[in-house]
Amino acid sequence: MTERRIVIAGTGSGVGKTTLTIGLMSSLQKRGLSVQGFKCGPDYIDPSYHTAVTGRISRNLDSWMLKKETVLDIFKRGSQDAEISIIEGVMGFFDGKNPKNNEGSTADISMITESPVILVVNCASMARSAAAIVKGFQLLAEGPNIVGVIANNVGSEGHFTIVKTAIEQECNVPVIGYLKRQLDIEIPERHLGLIPSIERGELDSFFDQLGDLVSQTIDLDQLLELSVAKPLSGGQIGSSLFEKKKEAFVRIAVAKDAAFNFYYPENLELLQSYGAEIVYFSPLANEPLPEACDGLYLGGGFPEEYAQQLSQNSVVKESIRTAIENGLPTLAECGGFMYLTESIETTDQSKFPMVGLIPGTVKMQRNLAALGYREINGQIGNFLISEIEKARGHEFHYSTFQCGQEVPYAYETKGMRGTKQEGYMRNNLIAGYTHFHFASCVKMVENWIDKCSQGKVSL
Repeated sequence: MTERRIVIAGTGSGVGKTTLTIGLMSSLQKRGLSVQGFKCGPDYIDPSYHTAVTGRISRNLDSWMLKKETVLDIFKRGSQDAEISIIEGVMGFFDGKNPKNNEGSTADISMITESPVILVVNCASMARSAAAIVKGFQLLAEGPNIVGVIANNVGSEGHFTIVKTAIEQECNVPVIGYLKRQLDIEIPERHLGLIPSIERGELDSFFDQLGDLVSQTIDLDQLLELSVAKPLSGGQIGSSLFEKKKEAFVRIAVAKDAAFNFYYPENLELLQSYGAEIVYFSPLANEPLPEACDGLYLGGGFPEEYAQQLSQNSVVKESIRTAIENGLPTLAECGGFMYLTESIETTDQSKFPMVGLIPGTVKMQRNLAALGYREINGQIGNFLISEIEKARGHEFHYSTFQCGQEVPYAYETKGMRGTKQEGYMRNNLIAGYTHFHFASCVKMVENWIDKCSQGKVSL
């Protein structure tokens, strides 16, 4: 018995992994195959593409935030009933948390999932040298199984023939195809407007075109042959981490629309597993909190891009403000944190009033303000995560929080540049820039649901 799974890895960031992955997914879908997408590392954007193309929820695989057994649990659950699983890498193949080892890298995920690897190489302005690059990736570590190469940014079919000949002779792996330097297709913006465009189906024609282009220059039959692997062993001991533990006995409202959509699906599934009914609402549509909710989850997203509309939606702002002031157990991550402050100032210096529960303002900037993994423990009084519990997550934002007074911090976070106090905590409100992965500390889920059940706040 065999399975089909493949990792699409790159020699570095910007090599074309996402474009190629989406194209492969689309082309295989056109063949009638059921395709499951995965993304290495902490990313919300690329999985949204995968989900739109395949019609199946794409999932993140992260070997720094999560234990090996949990990664396998997520992979096996996500892959059920799929005819092929495609794992898109992050950054360069060996790039992860630590330059001295593979932790958190695409290479690590390929070994945990025992998956064959297709290496994507940017072949612009090189010929035989491409073989030296592939050879280096083969020799750096023994564990990964690089079974093939795709050449990107080739100038012509003749250029591809030269690259293919060199790599196959020196590296003893097949080069199964290429993408041209100038694809006759416009890549849609990967940030602003992505989510609403996907939800409206506006990118469907792009996905179709990209699938057609990929099928013209990449040998899909060979890809399918190379993707064959033995069934995985290992994973969670006993039942899955996400298996239902309790029937729903609390209701947690989750903001979900174009402004707030950054949620790991496993976070929501763990809440459901431990007894939460998830009820969605849209702050962007000025929908008040659903009735009889016992908790509130405001995830990340792009509130700055909808700041004017959000500022004018007084009904939902008032309902959120009143509920939190009345003690509704609330977690606000990144965009949700920004939304609860006094105002958001955009890069053109326009200032828009927000919910106003957190003293201080958020100011957008054009340069990245924070990026990287975080190990988190709570401050004293944090109902979600105590000072002795540790979770893992990440930060990624272009804004800074500015406050003229000392605020009660929610967390202590440890990253590459040291330890800092982060976020805001008051009563049952926990907020900050940090994005959590609940599977790194399931006690957070239990703590939150326990707090929800104690209060049973009725709106």
